[in-house]
Amino acid sequence: MTLKEEFATRNFSIYGQWLGILSMILSFALGIANIFTTTIAIIIFSVICLVGSFVILFIEVPLLLRICPTSSTFDANIRKISTNYMRASAYAVMAIVQWLSLISRASSLIAAAVVLSLTAICYLLAAIKGQAFVGSKTLGGAGVAQMIV
Repeated sequence: MTLKEEFATRNFSIYGQWLGILSMILSFALGIANIFTTTIAIIIFSVICLVGSFVILFIEVPLLLRICPTSSTFDANIRKISTNYMRASAYAVMAIVQWLSLISRASSLIAAAVVLSLTAICYLLAAIKGQAFVGSKTLGGAGVAQMIV
């Protein structure tokens, strides 16, 4: 199935997975960019954003749990985030943390908060509609995702 055909299925978990990859890239870039500021609170939020990008990478590309040497505790916690509801809640928590960065001052971390929120909404819509999680074949495929989870 091509990427175009995957998007045509109207399965919100596919949309969520691709938004998750965008969230990971954006969180990584903005986490690094905002570390070099003078506001301590923004530095803390940018480190959290940077760490979140690596968590997202393991959530969205489960093949990495087999390839990368991680602890069994980390693997077990990532495997718990396998349903659409759990993914929606994980992204919602990460989004809320980035929205809280506005308490200190406005920064580009708001872009990460917006994309994380959209990802959480996609996974929540998939869960509400009763759509099963379908992993994109481009990112390792559903067969690989089910084998690892």
